[in-house]
Amino acid sequence: MQASRTRLAANMVGYQLVWGAAVCGAGRQVSWPGVLAAALFAFWQLATAARPRVEGRLLVVSVALGVLLDGSLAATGVLRYAAPSPAVPSGGAPLWILALWVAFALTLNRSMRWLLGRPVLAVVFGAIGGPLAYAAAGRLAHAVAFASPGWHATTCLAAGWGGAMLLLTSLANRWARSEHARLTPGIS
Repeated sequence: MQASRTRLAANMVGYQLVWGAAVCGAGRQVSWPGVLAAALFAFWQLATAARPRVEGRLLVVSVALGVLLDGSLAATGVLRYAAPSPAVPSGGAPLWILALWVAFALTLNRSMRWLLGRPVLAVVFGAIGGPLAYAAAGRLAHAVAFASPGWHATTCLAAGWGGAMLLLTSLANRWARSEHARLTPGIS
């Protein structure tokens, strides 16, 4: 029990360290601190994961969502990112923000596990937490700026992150169940 709590706390702290490296790096116009921190975090989390296939699949979907959401917000000018390049695609989601999507995906089955199986809570968490994280990145490190009017960017982030959380937590649930059934003989 204590080891499980320690792993959950380490996952949460590790994610926060990636967030800090990415945001502070971007505020200084460089992407590499966040990318490096996310790569190290991902290696650690995947190496210690009970179901690395599930974690890997979540990571891929999460990055795709980041490319779609943050890429759209960057391309339309709703958000202006510090260290905007390199980006995927060019002019889209900066690598440092995609690094955060990588790290976030690896919290879903660990420190954010309490959201699994609670779709309404996951949507609410995403709709509130997403915009707050971006606002904090803007205020603390000038890593992102909301275009005027600010409510428009906040609404886009709330809708995007609410939907992303619904999808990611649903997939995490489904894939964990199917992986458990695959690895456990006699379960159909």
